[in-house]
Amino acid sequence: MSPEIVFLDRETLPATVRRPEAPHRWVEYAQSSIEDAGARLKTATVAISNKVPMTAEVIASAPQLKLVAVAATGYNIVDLAACRDRGITVCNIRDYATAGVPEHALMMMLALKRQLLAYRADLADGAWQRASGFCYFGAPLHDLAGGTLTIIGSGALGQALGKIARALGMQVVFAEKKEAHTVRPGYTQFDAAIAQADVISLHCPLNDRTRDMIAARELGLMKPDAVLINTARGGLIDEAALLDALKAGRIGGAGLDVLIEEPPTSGNPLLDAKLPNLIITPHVAWAGVETMQRLADQLIDNVDAFLRGEPRNVVG
Repeated sequence: MSPEIVFLDRETLPATVRRPEAPHRWVEYAQSSIEDAGARLKTATVAISNKVPMTAEVIASAPQLKLVAVAATGYNIVDLAACRDRGITVCNIRDYATAGVPEHALMMMLALKRQLLAYRADLADGAWQRASGFCYFGAPLHDLAGGTLTIIGSGALGQALGKIARALGMQVVFAEKKEAHTVRPGYTQFDAAIAQADVISLHCPLNDRTRDMIAARELGLMKPDAVLINTARGGLIDEAALLDALKAGRIGGAGLDVLIEEPPTSGNPLLDAKLPNLIITPHVAWAGVETMQRLADQLIDNVDAFLRGEPRNVVG
């Protein structure tokens, strides 16, 4: 019997998804809840999920499951221990967004350091029209050139952003792991890296070690005009502490493409803040047309490789 491949949340990947080369039965759903997932995977050999949690309960409901193919780089949605206990392979997507995500981070860096939102609001209020001179001086502008970019996470995305930043004339610093007792060559001790940064950009996974990595203590180490960018995972930042720091003027600004709850159906104080130095986008740094197509192609390549008996991009 051909393996059954079930895509639990096809709607989350608006790209062309070709079918695997091996004989198979393809089933897809626009979205699935955890409760749906258990029922929909009862006869599945391969589960594809972008954001549907693959909990121990879901996995227990899928007795024929052999592969969980995550349609993303982050695989915190998967209970890896439960998969290991069952001998289920887990694979993810790698190095597909090395253009889109760094570009999105750069967009936020520029917008915040060059005060795009503040000046847009001032013009809408008529500030330039009322100015006595040829230009209007509002919020202070800062150049990226000559500044220090601290990158937390030295994988493909962090390295790609570092390359762009160097081309703009920035000094690039890679932060050592927060709990590290020694500092590797090419890295800077975590607190020191935070303290010297004009911009901090997060490009690391979310796990028990990195959750709330940037909280009140770390925000207190930042320069008062430094900005914080997060295009990785929302749980890396203590959102309440960040809002407090922004309101108090303790940091220069923040650009977030991710929040702890997505979508924020319960509301989020950050969304209500309406601060000129806070930019929030709806988890779309990865969503360039070209970037999404690379993801979709790699996703099916991963499934094909597994069905050939040559699993790749295996995690856990």
